Amino acid sequence: MKRKPVIAGNWKMNKTVAETKELIAQIRKLNVYKAAEVVVCVPFTDLASAVKACKGARIGVGAQNIAWADKGAFTGEISAEMLKEAGVKYAVIGHSERRQYFGETDAGVNKRTAQSLKHGIIPIVCVGETESERNDGVTDKVNESQIRGAFAGIAAEGARKTIVAYEPVWAIGTGRTATKEDADAAIGFIRRVLAKLYGKPVANRIRILYGGSMNAKNCDELMSMPEIDGGLIGGASLIAADFCRIIESAKSKF
Repeated sequence: MKRKPVIAGNWKMNKTVAETKELIAQIRKLNVYKAAEVVVCVPFTDLASAVKACKGARIGVGAQNIAWADKGAFTGEISAEMLKEAGVKYAVIGHSERRQYFGETDAGVNKRTAQSLKHGIIPIVCVGETESERNDGVTDKVNESQIRGAFAGIAAEGARKTIVAYEPVWAIGTGRTATKEDADAAIGFIRRVLAKLYGKPVANRIRILYGGSMNAKNCDELMSMPEIDGGLIGGASLIAADFCRIIESAKSKF
């Protein structure tokens, strides 16, 4: 079945409020965001200005994390209710940088995913193997473990709304990219794991993106693969022309 492609920019810890307004204005001028479901995931301090700058455009705003609790003594966390009030529609969950630098676990990813769904925010759940795990031949084992952990206790209705991003850790921010065949194979495997959990009809509706140095030069070949439903874009999402070129590549899915 056809799945609407998603191109989501993960700005990471980049862009001030003023720079956010300018970048979104540049993206809007290029006017290509109808080719896909377009998302910009910005730092917490930029959310309000991003939502305002995207008003009237088909660009959704996402947060780069979400708390697992409604409220309470969780210094530094931002709740789903706070995000929703700000106009946020998506949340990146379990990015490898959160796992690596901030100790996030599969159990935490699961709690954040459930909380996101509870409040009507679309989770973008990240999974992916490290270079050593790939070299050891355990890519599938790692990805299956992370998927099962993230979706534990999540009902099929919630799973259908969730976006998955396969991001091989060794390709994030390194300029190295999985070959289109390897990326497609890994995503196909992830879909089969989801089919084990929810059945093929549900798994075939879940959008699975590729992340890991997708850019304006390699997006066409990656997007040509049948299992790849879009991209979670890092560095290239900070350059309007490059981000929009990647959005345009999604036309191949129609």
